[in-house]
Amino acid sequence: MNMQVHIVYMGDLPKGKGGESVTVQSMHHNILTQVLGSPALAKESLVHSYGRSFNGFVARLSDKEAAKIRAMESVVSVFPNTVVPLHTTRSWNFLRFPESHPVADKEGDIIIGMLDTAGELVYDTSYHGIAAGDVRGAVPNARIAVYKVCWTNGCASADILAAFDDAIADGVDLLSVSFGSVFPIPYHEEPISIGSFHAMKNGILTSCSAGDNGPYRREIANYFPWALTVGASTIDRLFVTKVVLGNGQQILGNSLNSFYLGTTTFPLVYSGDAGNVTFGVDFNIARLCIPGTLNTNITKGGILLCDKAVDGEIVTASGAVGMIAPAYNDFISYAFAVPAVIISPDDYESIIEYTRTAHSPTATIFTTVSEVDVMAPTVADFSGRGPNPISPNILKPDLTAPGVNIFAAWSPLAFPSVDANDPRQEDYYIVSGTSMSCPHATGAAAYVKSFHPSWSPAAIKSALMTTATIVDPRKNEDGEFAYGSGQINPIEAVDPGLIFNASEADFVNFLCAEGYNSTLVGLISGDSSTCPGTLGKATDLNYPSFALSLLDGEQIDVTYPRTVTNVGSPNSTYFAWVTMPPEFTVVVEPSTLTFGEVGDTKSFTVRITGSPLYQVPLVSGSIQWTDGTHNVRTPIALFNNMPTIWASLGSTSPLEKNTQPWNAPAVFNN
Repeated sequence: MNMQVHIVYMGDLPKGKGGESVTVQSMHHNILTQVLGSPALAKESLVHSYGRSFNGFVARLSDKEAAKIRAMESVVSVFPNTVVPLHTTRSWNFLRFPESHPVADKEGDIIIGMLDTAGELVYDTSYHGIAAGDVRGAVPNARIAVYKVCWTNGCASADILAAFDDAIADGVDLLSVSFGSVFPIPYHEEPISIGSFHAMKNGILTSCSAGDNGPYRREIANYFPWALTVGASTIDRLFVTKVVLGNGQQILGNSLNSFYLGTTTFPLVYSGDAGNVTFGVDFNIARLCIPGTLNTNITKGGILLCDKAVDGEIVTASGAVGMIAPAYNDFISYAFAVPAVIISPDDYESIIEYTRTAHSPTATIFTTVSEVDVMAPTVADFSGRGPNPISPNILKPDLTAPGVNIFAAWSPLAFPSVDANDPRQEDYYIVSGTSMSCPHATGAAAYVKSFHPSWSPAAIKSALMTTATIVDPRKNEDGEFAYGSGQINPIEAVDPGLIFNASEADFVNFLCAEGYNSTLVGLISGDSSTCPGTLGKATDLNYPSFALSLLDGEQIDVTYPRTVTNVGSPNSTYFAWVTMPPEFTVVVEPSTLTFGEVGDTKSFTVRITGSPLYQVPLVSGSIQWTDGTHNVRTPIALFNNMPTIWASLGSTSPLEKNTQPWNAPAVFNN
């Protein structure tokens, strides 16, 4: 019998039983006994019980046994235990978050649960002299509770849920999650979705990475509306490594090269011309610098040109002193255990041509220096893109934060480069990934919460989104699907003026609109929640953005209800300003909101109409409420639905509304 570890999710803790783990564990044992036939088999099958913050357990089950449990009325879902990947300091300065920023009295009370830091200011740090400066965090007085769920091969679903179960019960104020599923999974079967929902129920905002599967559309992770989904963008620091050829030509590349070669030049050797012909190695193999394929008599003492970057151990084994390789990603800087640089494909081809025409081609690689990146912020190629694969009318990601070439604390036990056998030990390293941007957003959320400890998760999220710095769409062709509301601006988020709040009941109604029935939402919420007789729509959720997924040729006519709460000034009046391409009409009713007191709420509707779209990947716009002091901006994203990887797999999912290729540009108006 094929046994597999399964997670059985049963919703919220049962009422009237105190939530003690022993009581819940007894319930789990009884379910397994009923299915397996004996208490002994049940005990052997049970791996772990969740019972501190929500109800569920982990057990070894066959597919047939899992199906029996799935059919029980008390069970929300049963799904296999899978492994999800990790999404792997000047960034705060770039966000205009000064070292001497205002500090709230409650800052030291904030506890951040890390499922993957705040800390003291560390002066005069660098990575071998690169990125020299001071290291600091957003909320240095905050405390951290760390829950280890990830290992070398990734993060197991069962461990993720166990960490959520403990962290919520331990009373953390925020959760930071820098990993996520590769493929879209329904909300009630996705471990981070489940955990973050129960965190939200308990007043805890979960900040999640958007994933590193970009730049492909609809490849975003952590797409649930009750969590904050964070993309990765660049900061205004660019690492540049210079190559100088023997003919004097200078080429700028990208790496973290700390090795000083001085002005010494070395022979340039193209690996495709250095194959070990004695062993039958041809050009197509040798050009990739595969171990054992090169003739060391040719490569010894030279700088190797490899069509694909390899680690320093391979370069050293060939007898070469350094490496030059091409890459199509202009952002990420990698460190190697030898002098190395990554350059553009065009520059790489020009160097190969130089080796063909020069009598004795030579070059040297300089140490890396940092320069100002005037193009920042730009969303990284790897950052997960929308639209939302499960609920396309909820815009994801929510915002972006620095996640490219981030100076971060590093274990001295880990290798400080792409080389697993690099003998150097470092306390800091320069890393890229949405696993870097997510903690930035968590720190910003902690900063907001330190000033507003009573704010709900949705309120904190709204403050971060509506005050985000607008990102230039001309530098980011995927628009809001890359950066959401924009890049975080922690200082502005403390005083957003208005917030879009949402409670557990709002998210329950959202689940009903997405097809969940009263039985399931009752189990998930743990109370008497039921779906209304007349179901709403996903667009009814009080979300601080507006998205609409359309079929080719579908008429555009949608109305969004929204409610805002005044958290700015008493006796204030806000006016709505709409920015949208002229082919579309956006009517905000009323377009003026007057508040008497702080805490007052006002409702309005947004109606968007226009001619049908055909093969348009994105139309961008925005609505901004302003009282002269505060600017509350919400993005608009209209788009034709698009084919995904699921279409090629023959999926009949209702999400697959359009299977035609794209052939039209996006329309931006921010």
